[in-house]
Amino acid sequence: MDYTNLINDKSGKKSKVGVIGATRGYGYTLLAQIPTVKHMELRVICSRHTDECLDVLKEIGYDVNKIVVCANKEEIDAAAEDAILIVADYRLVMECGITALVECTGNTAVSSDAALIALRKGINVYMVSKETDSVCGPILNQVAAENNAVYALVNGDQPRNLLDLYSWAMLLGLEVVAAGKSSEYDFVWDRETSDFTYLDGSSETENIPEMLDCWYYKGTETLEERRKLLAKYLDVIPADLCEMNLVSNVSGLVPTTPFLSYPIAKISELANIFIPKEDGGILDKTGVVDVFYNLRGKDEASFCGGEFIIVKCENEKMWEILKGKGHVMSKNDKYCCIYYPYHYMGLETPATIILGDFLGIGTHTECRQVSVLAGVANMDIPKGTVLSVHGHHHEIDGLTPELLERKAVGNAAPFYLLNGATLLNDVKKGNPVTMDDVDLSGLETYKLYKKGLELE
Repeated sequence: MDYTNLINDKSGKKSKVGVIGATRGYGYTLLAQIPTVKHMELRVICSRHTDECLDVLKEIGYDVNKIVVCANKEEIDAAAEDAILIVADYRLVMECGITALVECTGNTAVSSDAALIALRKGINVYMVSKETDSVCGPILNQVAAENNAVYALVNGDQPRNLLDLYSWAMLLGLEVVAAGKSSEYDFVWDRETSDFTYLDGSSETENIPEMLDCWYYKGTETLEERRKLLAKYLDVIPADLCEMNLVSNVSGLVPTTPFLSYPIAKISELANIFIPKEDGGILDKTGVVDVFYNLRGKDEASFCGGEFIIVKCENEKMWEILKGKGHVMSKNDKYCCIYYPYHYMGLETPATIILGDFLGIGTHTECRQVSVLAGVANMDIPKGTVLSVHGHHHEIDGLTPELLERKAVGNAAPFYLLNGATLLNDVKKGNPVTMDDVDLSGLETYKLYKKGLELE
């Protein structure tokens, strides 16, 4: 998309942004970018720790003289129109005259309630909290449409970036065989020293000279060899499956398998891997979402947790021309991999906000619960255990996430509604946590999830 007309907009309109969950990670990167963006200004940030908000704004370089901490609506109303407000109660954010709410707490109860309050007031909502969208996305999109507001996933996170790439392919009439992303951290091997590093923040390095035997891709047997060598680094990551859940619900694409495939692959190999088995790939079906681990040499660029689609090459001569340009094609020339090797977190998100606030782009009324993220016990879990989401990967101890097509969900409970739930029964290893094992009836987010399931 060409953004020039938006850049040159002379209407005087501005996006007035409120951010909930603002001081760390995604929220920080957005706060750091807003001051550089034309047609946008920060109006309010919200955190239970208002002192942290103040410290962050100072660190980034916001004008300290404009910052006002407000405890209630009266103090908000008394503040200057160009003041930057800090509040502890998320419900006050919608009283600050904002046009755009960015929600990035990761707390399903808070973010769903905040989104509903905002949308019903006609305030556009930009959802970073993927946990919330995985269970409430269908109904929140509907509420947005009913109130002439925008509800949107955000650029800078993989689901929106991948959906943008997918919709681009749909616009062009391309047949998408598979869509996905790389997992967050790379597998890096140094051919000179044979040292292998998993870039997950640890400093662990392992010498694996055997990698040379499966460094060059010969077929799916190469994937099996890599998997055996690197087995201890492999995992099913809740955040990955949740992000593919979001893409599935908007696009209609379904998960390849409940735990996704996670092949260890180089970028140049993707068009040979995420294709049907009859063509030498790993797919039992097409029209799917999936994830891979990016394998690269020490001196090679990263995929950066980026996104890809595999498309079918219909016109032989056209794709022969494109192959000559260096595009990533399958060995049989029937498939091409098209990819974005990035997701820049909050740095990109202002583009989403401007598109929503100025052009009304974002709401997907077609969003349905196409797939559901559930959890399978990876150990025996006794009755009375309190389940808790924690950590960088938003995991629950004792559970391995699985992404199920809706028709296969049965009585399984949604993964991110289990946070804080107490098990009513023993759950044996290998069994999913079901609606009989927990009582979710009192959760407003569960009620929203149920309403979403009722959409035709």
